[in-house]
Amino acid sequence: MAATSSYFNPMVSNPEFELCTRCGNKVYRVDRVGPLKSAFFHKSCLKCVSCNTQLTLKTYIHNQLDPEDSGVYCNNHVPRTLAGHMDGSSFGIRAALNVPKRDDKINEQIRSPMGERGHFNADAVGIRQAMMAPKAWYMLQKATENSENYLPGHFDSQALHIQHPMQQQAQMGKVPTYNRVGEVQETPLPLDEQTQVNMEMQHRTEEDELFRIFQKQREEKSQQVKQQIDVEWQLELQRLTQNYDEEMRRRNVPPEEQKQMTIRHQHERKNLEEFMTLKRDKAKRDVLRKMLEHERDLTTDMVDKHAEEMLDLINNKKLEIQYQQEELTKMQNLSVSDAGQGGAGGAARVQMNGTSRDRAHSSYTAAKPPPPRPPIGSKADLYNDPAVFEALDQQAISVAQENQSTFTELVRQLIQNCVTDVEKARAIFRWITVKNLNTMEFEEQDVNADTPMGLLRGIKYGTESYHVLFKRLCSYAGMHCVVIRGYSKSAGYLPGMKFEDKRFRNTWNAVFLDGSWRFVQCNWGARHLVNAKDAPKPGEKGGVDNLRYEYDDHYFLTDPEQFIYEFFPKQKEWQLLRAPVSLDQFEKLPFVRSLFFKYGLKFSEEAQTAVMTADKTGAVTLNVLMPPYLVSHLVFHYNLRMLDSERDEHDGVNMRRYVMQTLVGNSVVFKVHAPTVGAYILDVFANLVSAGEYMTGQPMRFKSVCKMKVICERLERCMVPLPNCASGEWGPLKAYKLFGLIPMTHEDAVINTTRDVEIRFRMSHPLSDFMTTLHQNGANDKALSKNVQRHLADDVITFRAAFPNDGQYGLDIYTRETMSADQQTEGEKHLLTHCCKYLINVKKR
Repeated sequence: MAATSSYFNPMVSNPEFELCTRCGNKVYRVDRVGPLKSAFFHKSCLKCVSCNTQLTLKTYIHNQLDPEDSGVYCNNHVPRTLAGHMDGSSFGIRAALNVPKRDDKINEQIRSPMGERGHFNADAVGIRQAMMAPKAWYMLQKATENSENYLPGHFDSQALHIQHPMQQQAQMGKVPTYNRVGEVQETPLPLDEQTQVNMEMQHRTEEDELFRIFQKQREEKSQQVKQQIDVEWQLELQRLTQNYDEEMRRRNVPPEEQKQMTIRHQHERKNLEEFMTLKRDKAKRDVLRKMLEHERDLTTDMVDKHAEEMLDLINNKKLEIQYQQEELTKMQNLSVSDAGQGGAGGAARVQMNGTSRDRAHSSYTAAKPPPPRPPIGSKADLYNDPAVFEALDQQAISVAQENQSTFTELVRQLIQNCVTDVEKARAIFRWITVKNLNTMEFEEQDVNADTPMGLLRGIKYGTESYHVLFKRLCSYAGMHCVVIRGYSKSAGYLPGMKFEDKRFRNTWNAVFLDGSWRFVQCNWGARHLVNAKDAPKPGEKGGVDNLRYEYDDHYFLTDPEQFIYEFFPKQKEWQLLRAPVSLDQFEKLPFVRSLFFKYGLKFSEEAQTAVMTADKTGAVTLNVLMPPYLVSHLVFHYNLRMLDSERDEHDGVNMRRYVMQTLVGNSVVFKVHAPTVGAYILDVFANLVSAGEYMTGQPMRFKSVCKMKVICERLERCMVPLPNCASGEWGPLKAYKLFGLIPMTHEDAVINTTRDVEIRFRMSHPLSDFMTTLHQNGANDKALSKNVQRHLADDVITFRAAFPNDGQYGLDIYTRETMSADQQTEGEKHLLTHCCKYLINVKKR
């Protein structure tokens, strides 16, 4: 028996099994979660005790009230303590309150001289001095409406120094929030709602006037196009009629032939009418498209102006509150230093302070956005998991299911529970990605400004984009935001393409928060509803609970080092990179998608480019590195096709057979051998798959992570395709990752031999119904498969393959997991699934 290499040493020993706390069956290491409170679970059994929702290591919560409860819960059903209350016992003075009166020395703070029950007042807890503070303190608290400040003498968690423990109790079982260190925490908006609405109404008046101008210009242009086509139509119709009349006069046509000529004339006239109608519609679309570009520019300029005015209004209010706080501090200092002195002198000082207040306030100016520069930290410094925004995202989804009549109302509903600008931007981003504005249907009355849907009429008319809307909403939340123009590697783009015309033009946002500019791409972050056919129509509320909203978190606060792979701004300073790249460098960057970064993938070659040139044998290799912790769960796939067409076959053979995918450590290797001279596209896909999902045959949707262009300029010898095995990864690692089969003899994907082959695996948990197929180009697969024998002894499965001739063979191995009696009773089915495959080169002579 061959010894297993060091790479597999940690996996060779047969691990001890545990019992699943939920189902009671054996749980092996490859499918084990735990220990969690000394309990173990199957991955598929890690579900909420109450609602049976599937959980993960990031979303499960333990019962903190019962140490003996080893079950797991979701955030909605985890047991929580009731809200606390304050009474005599809370202060630890219940005994003192009930002590009988024994002499004349009475503590009036605890028991009154008349024998009444004890009472809590200002003197009882030693805050009489605070209650006697100047009245200006109370007026400022009321003016600022800051929930973090409390009125003197008010009994609450802050007064009793138990605010932190109460907050901990309230947060028990909830998803932890992101790191707020460095951010200024404040109330959602310092501006009262009515003042903001008044400003919005002024903006809406200007916007309505602009839309009226747009509508009038569109009508005028449409009328001009119609008149022009009508004149052309009349001329063509006149020519057609004259030809008909002239032909009828010139020839002595029998009645029967006259009838046929009349029918033909009517048919030609109908065809002409249809042609001119299509021509008129096309001319209108062309004119509208040109006008739309101009209208979008004007709309963007208008929103820029409105956003600046709204930010000025909010910033001025912040400065006013700041000034009031500074003046209050001065007054308190004067009150302390001048205690006992009043009269005219004090009044004069107050009047003088009021005059200086006007002068000081006039010197304040609204904050302007800072220039673009690289962010201070990365996105991971703010948060690592989008689950930290779970409650905030749900709030945005709820707001998106309703209609609002003003932007002020909309934004205040979105940010009512927000503390920092990151949370505000997140709420707006999720509202836009949920709203699915591209597919919204407007009734005729909805485009009026005074209707709820009228807020989005710019989307309906096409004059306002996701990014302009995002900037508008950010200004209402008091955040600086810009719209950036440039190129993007969007739909239709292929690796190696040049950005030489208006194709692939795009816009996106940068929002200033946490002291840095951060990228946001709402359009690419938006995803359609899952089960969209069940989505309620506008105004309906039914069936909302059955919907799940998808979005792409990668495009929220994306790091510049990742964003540059897909987006190139016209102004290089908005790359937000310390070392900006040129357009030529941008074109050469590998064509990657958001999942590439989501899975933490990297190219082994730092200088990897989008275009790869094959050697004289047509060979080229691509290495993709993945994080070690994903090796057991991330499954890759690939496709090869011609660049200039969708053709993926050569001489009747699928081009995937000219690519060999293997796994070496944490590196996925794709070896391509071009079948002929030409240009190809290699598309690499990936998906996170658990062993349970794979073995039960659940459908797997692979998504593209990167695309490469392969150029084969010369080919000295033709390559033959690989044997027609099942698609995907070659080698035994797939068998270990998904089935727990530990290779005992052959650890490489390729076996070179001069005789028959014996391949052995050790099973880490029971498997059954092994099947094999043997393939060779030009041979009968069914006949070849008879040359493979299987032998199962204890936990070792052995495959013996005999080869009738020299050549290259492909060995496929299939299996399925042995089901327990409970699984068979429940009707669960594990399909016979592809386990792994080997490439065997046989040369006996």
